[in-house]
Amino acid sequence: MLATGKATAIAVGIRERLAPFAIEIKWGFPTKGVCIRRPCLIASPRYFVKIKSLPANQLNLIGVDVGGSNVRAGLIKNSKIVALQSRPISAKKRQGVILNEIFETIEAVFQPGVHAIGIGVPSVVDMEKGIVYIAHNLPTWRSVPVKRILERRFGVPTFVNNDANCFALGELHFGIGRGYRNLIGLIVGTGLGAGVVIDGKLYFGNNGGAGEIGAMPYKKKTFEYYCSGRFFEREFGVDAATLQQRADSGDVKAQKMFAEFGDDFGEVIMTLLYAYDPEIVVLGGSVSKAFPYFEKRMREKLRRFDFQKSLEKLAIVQTKRPNIAVLAAAALCLDGK
Repeated sequence: MLATGKATAIAVGIRERLAPFAIEIKWGFPTKGVCIRRPCLIASPRYFVKIKSLPANQLNLIGVDVGGSNVRAGLIKNSKIVALQSRPISAKKRQGVILNEIFETIEAVFQPGVHAIGIGVPSVVDMEKGIVYIAHNLPTWRSVPVKRILERRFGVPTFVNNDANCFALGELHFGIGRGYRNLIGLIVGTGLGAGVVIDGKLYFGNNGGAGEIGAMPYKKKTFEYYCSGRFFEREFGVDAATLQQRADSGDVKAQKMFAEFGDDFGEVIMTLLYAYDPEIVVLGGSVSKAFPYFEKRMREKLRRFDFQKSLEKLAIVQTKRPNIAVLAAAALCLDGK
């Protein structure tokens, strides 16, 4: 439970910030049908402070990365993480238990003056309503109104999206993608998914399905079947991280396994180029750490791409920013301005 002094500081800070908007702030329970153990701040979302008028470097944001084994929250000021909190998450327990774990992680970095919260979840998300429909690593999460719950809890605007979309925005605003207008953020981990930025804005598609490259049919299965961490576990009985350790130590067989992966991965990149014609593709996720071992075969496959002049202008790089997932979630607030 929040210490009394910290709870009071949060309440006073929010009251002062929202006073010009005549918002009633009180302690209470935020929503029906969700197990919440303790009362919290409630504010009417329609009166939230507008963040459009503030430059990005003047915004104090919180980014929350929800994974299958842990949740991380960071306080971002002037594009830098100034406070970071991480804790295990009870992925298989009921919704309310997981929500309380997320609350506690956010509370550890929350302070008066925070303008907005962004949260990334490996899930199908209604971006407008902020509803998490199916979270792959959180089996009890079905149709959870995360945006509404967090806005009522903390009294600031909250933006929710899937992890791949967050990653693309994070690179655009905080990472190696700064200065680009057309970008693909491609997460290559347990699964395969992309976030698409067109003309400086995240592109969702009509139903929010843009970038679901992993679900695209390929050979007899899908791209994700051949171009994610599951490929190594299925074909070689070892995870990508272990295989990379072997490759790093000079294991030629391990290096050849990554090269084989590069053949199919080149097809993924070609498909993204034909569909979106980006300036840069930024790779993230656990498998992307082994990029030097499959880059050569990937580029050999790209020789088949029809528009070689476009390929000459394309950058394909690994992410370089530490804690990019937390920064990426906070970037949702900037895209939502």
